[in-house]
Amino acid sequence: MTSEVSTHSLSDIMFFLMLFFLIMSTMVAPSVVKINLPKTNAGKALSKQNIVLAIDSNLTYYLNNEQITFDQLEPKLATFVSADTAAQPNIVLQASRSIQVQDLVDVMTVANKLKLKMALATTNK
Repeated sequence: MTSEVSTHSLSDIMFFLMLFFLIMSTMVAPSVVKINLPKTNAGKALSKQNIVLAIDSNLTYYLNNEQITFDQLEPKLATFVSADTAAQPNIVLQASRSIQVQDLVDVMTVANKLKLKMALATTNK
């Protein structure tokens, strides 16, 4: 008299366990950073007012084609600030590629202080 253990269904159980753990491991990812990526609608005009701020390689600032100094930047931008945050204008920053990053950060700090949104203008390659 011999006793046998049936292992026919063991491979099915192991397959389902492996599948379960693979699915669960992809759902739980503690080191993944979730980023809300920006969306665009090509060709759609902005409904808000745009302010063009240009900075050339000599650090000369132009606000809507008017030459200003960096010290004048914050008061001039403050004139565009509205009480309605939904109606705040967008700033299109056209900066020369030869200026220092710190100069860009200084301009962005001024815009952030006034709670204005800023976009960096680029060209195609």
